[in-house]
Amino acid sequence: MRGRGRGVYDVRMIPVLHSVSYAGVWPGQVRLALEEFLDKAAALGFPGVMLMAKRPHLSVLDYPAEACRRLREKLEAKGLRCYVIAGYNNFTADLEHGDIPHREMQIQHITELARMAEILGAAVVRVFTSYEHPAIGYARLFETNVECLRECARRAAECGVTIGVQNHHDFACDHRTLVDLVDAVGEPNCRPIFDAWSPALHGTDYVAAARELAPRICHTTAADYQLRPRFRYHPELVNYTPETPWVQAVPMGEGFIDYRGFFRALRESGYDGAVGYEMCAPLLGGGSVENLDRAARRFLEFLEEAGAS
Repeated sequence: MRGRGRGVYDVRMIPVLHSVSYAGVWPGQVRLALEEFLDKAAALGFPGVMLMAKRPHLSVLDYPAEACRRLREKLEAKGLRCYVIAGYNNFTADLEHGDIPHREMQIQHITELARMAEILGAAVVRVFTSYEHPAIGYARLFETNVECLRECARRAAECGVTIGVQNHHDFACDHRTLVDLVDAVGEPNCRPIFDAWSPALHGTDYVAAARELAPRICHTTAADYQLRPRFRYHPELVNYTPETPWVQAVPMGEGFIDYRGFFRALRESGYDGAVGYEMCAPLLGGGSVENLDRAARRFLEFLEEAGAS
């Protein structure tokens, strides 16, 4: 880690804006084309970006090598750097139809993302693990992810790219299992991407987990939330039963996640890499460009207040 050997308060994290924040992925959210998003990120004052690797942004279908080279020139002209390419995968997809080589398709897709990352100068390709599936037991689920990630990492290594495994899908969303998984993969360029929101919802001590994982992670992505209780009414009982709460996205510092403690734990343990900000769920106040811009600016202010940037 670059932060090793320096004072705690010399360690800084680089703010990057995830393009999913302006991609129109949830109802009412404004949709900017990729080049419009780059203009937006630069105007807001972000030094870097994390690019969503699907339409309407950085799709493998729309960005062959020459298009990626042109995109890198545009990034550099705007004073931006692409730190992470955000892949979207599920290694247990469509297990009902074993004759279809979904696993090979996904490994090939991630390999293509690594090639794009090399051209764009991005060090990391973010990947997911798997959703749990009734057709596969836990031990086989674990091994499937190990095998897929190992092959992805080995192919990405040829491009000098790290495969970052995010604690997002059902499998390995617990930080201890994530560590077990990456250790089992056994490739130096397969590393955890540890975010606070997932363990916060689990009730895990995510600040302690951040201290444990900080020397190993290659990226973290932030988003803050408030919980909105939900209930189902039973008229025959004249009463309610609780349902799973709605998780409402809010600007940084307005939710229940202790990001000051989380960032402090990362810094004190030597992490000084990139921290992404994403708005990939309906944001309080709506999806207008003005509301998204306010939240993005608030993220930069929050990092400064927290002494993380």
